[in-house]
Amino acid sequence: MGQRLCKLVAMSQSVFDRLTELLDQRQVAYSVLRHRPVYTSSEAAEVRGTSLASGAKALVCKGDNRFVMFVLPADRRLASRQVRQQLGWRSLRFADAEEVRTLTSLSPGSIPPFGSLFELPTYCDILLADQPRINFNAGDHAISLSMSYGDYVTVEQPVMGTFAE
Repeated sequence: MGQRLCKLVAMSQSVFDRLTELLDQRQVAYSVLRHRPVYTSSEAAEVRGTSLASGAKALVCKGDNRFVMFVLPADRRLASRQVRQQLGWRSLRFADAEEVRTLTSLSPGSIPPFGSLFELPTYCDILLADQPRINFNAGDHAISLSMSYGDYVTVEQPVMGTFAE
């Protein structure tokens, strides 16, 4: 019963609160920017005043029979055929908006690159390592978070690979 209660409490917190709590517990430095709502990676980079490549784009996908999160530089796209071959999956598709809401309680485009917050395995493209700082929406289209790439990898511990083209 205690574990179930903890899970219910965690789910009642906003994703932003859960994310900042995780980073605070790990003593990770980050900055928060509140801005007008943005719905594309280009809009987000513009409102943040950052490069498109520094955006950590989180994509919820279904590979064979399980949902996962891919994290790519925002100026890249998922290399679906290569990913299927590399991971030995027969099928790979993007989660639809309803699946994203069910899995994350969020709308597409507002998801932070922390699959662990949603019990999703996280796969991060190695090209993101070219960015000393990464930027991403933090559970809301009007809230962005910026942190060092190194801290991101330390906290999230994603599977690293070549997933973008």
